[in-house]
Amino acid sequence: MINRFTIAVTGQSLIKHDTRDVSTPGFREVQEVLQRADFAFTNFESTILGNHGGWPLKGAVFGCSQPNALDALQALGFQGLALSNNHAFDLGPSGVLSTLEEVERRGFLHAGIGRNRTAASRAAKGFVGGRKVALVAMDGGPGPDFMYAADASIGRPERPGVNRLKLSKVIDVDAEAFEQLRAIRDNVGYTAMDLANDSQPDDTPHVDPEVELSIARAIFRRSDRFGRNVKIDEDSLCRNLAAITSASEEGCLVIAYLHHHHWAADWYQVAEWVGAVAKKCIDAGAAMFVSHGAPVLQPIEIYRGRPIFYSLGNFIFHVKSVKSKWRAREVWESVIGLCSFDDDGQVAGVSFHPVVIGGAEALKSEALEERLAPELAHGHDAERILQRFREHCGKFGVGIEILDDTARIRI
Repeated sequence: MINRFTIAVTGQSLIKHDTRDVSTPGFREVQEVLQRADFAFTNFESTILGNHGGWPLKGAVFGCSQPNALDALQALGFQGLALSNNHAFDLGPSGVLSTLEEVERRGFLHAGIGRNRTAASRAAKGFVGGRKVALVAMDGGPGPDFMYAADASIGRPERPGVNRLKLSKVIDVDAEAFEQLRAIRDNVGYTAMDLANDSQPDDTPHVDPEVELSIARAIFRRSDRFGRNVKIDEDSLCRNLAAITSASEEGCLVIAYLHHHHWAADWYQVAEWVGAVAKKCIDAGAAMFVSHGAPVLQPIEIYRGRPIFYSLGNFIFHVKSVKSKWRAREVWESVIGLCSFDDDGQVAGVSFHPVVIGGAEALKSEALEERLAPELAHGHDAERILQRFREHCGKFGVGIEILDDTARIRI
């Protein structure tokens, strides 16, 4: 008899309100889907205002949550949390310490933040349903250097923060524009010391002077076209890959997680660099790769028999109506993925269950505050979400079979 272990994955959970008193049938159906899994996992897209206090380090996009938000996630059926994201440091190191304290108090398997870099980059490991599971969680920014955890060194204490996959924005320009930029840099006297003033000297991006130049921390690269790209710091990537490999060699079913906001101009498009990182994580031993950041559902890819979720969009999304830019319907629609694995860590099947945050009726209202909790989608809503998902997955060679209000991949 083949033993199957099922992991439930969802969109990101930007939760600021306790949802335990929501009693709609659609929300109860979501709970039932999550509880079919041996292990349910989401990204906690916030920081806890708790015993360690803290101060807002952002303006309009600042966000923090009371500890009861974690109780709400636990009541839904989540046992695992990725904590590495752009809101994890919104209260500074104090918020990181409070989040760790409250998450550990509730027994969540968690990864992605820590008292220092060593702790933040460590794989979280635990036994779930008789299976050893591990989670490695990274954040790719963009974010200020001080939000990322640092180890202590001589004369410098450790810094609580987020586990980093260090990325730099790269702007591709043609040869003519590159030479113009070089002339501008030289004429204004931009020096290495200016680069150091833009950040900490150790965080100054490394460039190849023949094809790259850096001004105010922006990297411009000589190319035959104009475009946007990302440069990956190899030391940062290797550190995270090593954590994945170590956990895999210990017999863990490893989930590799990445949060980032370096998405393509078209929300539905997957940036090439993300696929490269995802595949390196699987090559290192991850059983699956999950990403958030882009606020919409992106495709799934199957690589070496293992799933890559490029973005699962949003699962809980507590934002204000005033001046909100998040009104597009697709921001409020996603799927729950149920991934079954065999004893060898190969995916044996994946099913998809469409959800609408707040339910179909809430989408008719302009008040985003009414969209408190995800509800399972049915009928035309389910068909629209799944058809769109199938279309995008087809570009990655993945066939999605739609049956009633659910979909699946046959492996």
